[in-house]
Amino acid sequence: MPSPAKTNREQYIVDGKGKKKGVILPLAEYEQLLEDLHDLAIVAERRKEKPVRMEQMKHRLKQHGRV
Repeated sequence: MPSPAKTNREQYIVDGKGKKKGVILPLAEYEQLLEDLHDLAIVAERRKEKPVRMEQMKHRLKQHGRV
């Protein structure tokens, strides 16, 4: 079995019958998945909010010193 540190793709952990039970991912890929999951959670939380116009957002950001 190749070393997980040298592979570019995922590796599956299988049981005695060959059924997939787990996965080994490169760390960078795992971290990206966590970030994507976090982003999706934020989108889901804010789904019912009203949209804000670009000019309004720019004004808010300037008021708070973020632009």
